[in-house]
Amino acid sequence: MRPGTFFLVVGPSGAGKDSLIDGARTLLEPTGRYVFARRVVTRPAGSPGEDHEAATDEAFDAREAQGDFLITWGAHGLRYGLPAELKRLVEAGRNVIANGSRATIAALAKHLPRFVVVEVTAPPEVLAARIAGRGRESGEAIEKRLSRTVEPRPEGIRAATICNDQSVEIGVERFIAAVEAAANTMRLRRLPLFAGRAHCAYLPAKGEIVNGFDYLGPGRIEISGATASTRSDVQVIDLPALLAGDEIGLSAEAFDELGLPEGSEVTLRRTPSPESRAALTRKIQGGELSEEQYHTLIRDIVEARYPDGEVAAFLVAATQKLSDEEVVSLARVRSRFAQTITWPDKIVVDKHSMGGIPGSRITLIVVPIVTAHGAFLMPKTSSRAITSAAGTADAMEALARVELNPAELRACVEKARGCIAWNGRLNHSVVDDVMNAITRPLGIDSNRWSVASILSKKLTAGSTHVIVDLPYGPRTKLKSGAEAAELAQLFETVGAGLGLVVKAFPTDGTRPIGRGIGPALECRDVGWVLDNDPQAPTDLVEKALFFASRILGWDPALGSVAAGRARAEELLRSGAARAAFERIIDAQGRRELPVAPGLLVHTVRSPKAGTVSEIDGWAVAGIARRAGAPFDKAAGIDLRRHVGDQVAAGDPLFAIHASASSDLDEARAMAEACDCYVIA
Repeated sequence: MRPGTFFLVVGPSGAGKDSLIDGARTLLEPTGRYVFARRVVTRPAGSPGEDHEAATDEAFDAREAQGDFLITWGAHGLRYGLPAELKRLVEAGRNVIANGSRATIAALAKHLPRFVVVEVTAPPEVLAARIAGRGRESGEAIEKRLSRTVEPRPEGIRAATICNDQSVEIGVERFIAAVEAAANTMRLRRLPLFAGRAHCAYLPAKGEIVNGFDYLGPGRIEISGATASTRSDVQVIDLPALLAGDEIGLSAEAFDELGLPEGSEVTLRRTPSPESRAALTRKIQGGELSEEQYHTLIRDIVEARYPDGEVAAFLVAATQKLSDEEVVSLARVRSRFAQTITWPDKIVVDKHSMGGIPGSRITLIVVPIVTAHGAFLMPKTSSRAITSAAGTADAMEALARVELNPAELRACVEKARGCIAWNGRLNHSVVDDVMNAITRPLGIDSNRWSVASILSKKLTAGSTHVIVDLPYGPRTKLKSGAEAAELAQLFETVGAGLGLVVKAFPTDGTRPIGRGIGPALECRDVGWVLDNDPQAPTDLVEKALFFASRILGWDPALGSVAAGRARAEELLRSGAARAAFERIIDAQGRRELPVAPGLLVHTVRSPKAGTVSEIDGWAVAGIARRAGAPFDKAAGIDLRRHVGDQVAAGDPLFAIHASASSDLDEARAMAEACDCYVIA
């Protein structure tokens, strides 16, 4: 007969162990599979607290000498013992639940064939409130009790942790679920079956521990051993010669990922948790969720506890309806799944743009102005292009390294007070990895969801002040000024809820900003601005100064946007911003030779005389991508005429730069097929 399991329940004062054990006794004892240990204690019978067997010190000594105890220990002036009979019950196949001490874990594990520690915990404020509610301690005594050092649990011992931070009913539910899962362990077996990336677990049709058919369905199961766990789909197999009634089989890939030896004892748990599924259902039905509900749900999604179809249903519902409070909750929850960077300065600034405007490479101007001012840190991390001709990181990479690890980022900021790095290695979001894999193929998008994502990253990046550029126009993500203004208000509201200072500004997104579109050409424009070159695009200069002046206005020594504007102009004019940019490039790792615009050029000319009334920035960016941008950093578009310019027939409108003749030919053909310039 397979032995039962001995469960040792431990936890700090106030965790509520006795309440959970009493609640579980009512439900589990009648099954006949569980025995609840009655401790022998050197405390008078009838004393407040647990139902115990009273013994004097002399009687306790005598029984200990006779070998009546499985284990003994002392605490708070009392002596405790668990009867030796409990071991015989375990050997006979019964499961034993005992309230015990951490100090006995190692010794009990040596004596018992199947041993599990059940650790009951609760947040410090909950523990303090419960201890105070007893009326026996207060103030410093409670603080002293809570500050006691807890000995770490010995390695290699199976354990289950119960967070008892809500009602007794919920705590008992969690306790029973953990105990049942641990009692119903199965032996691990590797099957000669290969399922590829879709990990699969196989349960016996005639199981001794579980009914395999009960686990069939759209959900997954979590298989946990002493040191590792994995999640798998489930199949049932009716081949006793291949899989015994107390075994669980894993496909070769799932077995290798779990990394435990064959024969290891593992527990099964349906995933996701009941609380998580209730939250999912509530959101799909249009309800609001709390921060903790989002945490439970997002955790289970990130840990692949849900099939993709259910995640997609949640994302569709969440992108359709999110209250302001939910956006704040989502941002906080998302930040828990990323490593937080801390900085020594009181003010750490960042900038974000919703994008969609070709050119507009103002970050490479704003960061040098701000770092040249010297009052703030500006560790700017930026993305690469997804559908455009260049992202900020793509452009900066034409001049310097952008793939920095956290140590390199910190060293760069210490040297230059700022950086312009790729966020892929720094502010990585496992939540985005999971969500984007579903939302992008389905075309699911939501501005409110984006606000939670963006500001959670700013929070974990250590920012305290964030400025946001919200371009609007027919070809941008935001289609109208009203939509941009509404989103600006949401950014500021959510920022305040996260403890950030956030200012967001709707900006004109109806036309490209600057001349260059593509990494090298955009860097050329940036250089013209920093060098005060007469060729510097005035719209790029003005937009950069608009945002830089508002950031500098956060400096108490300046105190206003007007003073920030004057300071920003001075830093540009004096060359201080250029010098700051060079320090950043050196600190990140200067390219030996900066990437120059491609030598292969084709000029697109105006078919008639008139006035440029419109430039389709989306189409122009598409031509730049066809020429090779952003992967070929030399490729792109150089705009020779802008909205409002007068042109004669044959005047140059824009030039296509490429490095390969085939790319240039394809871009030229694309330019001939579209009307990206409207001549009125």
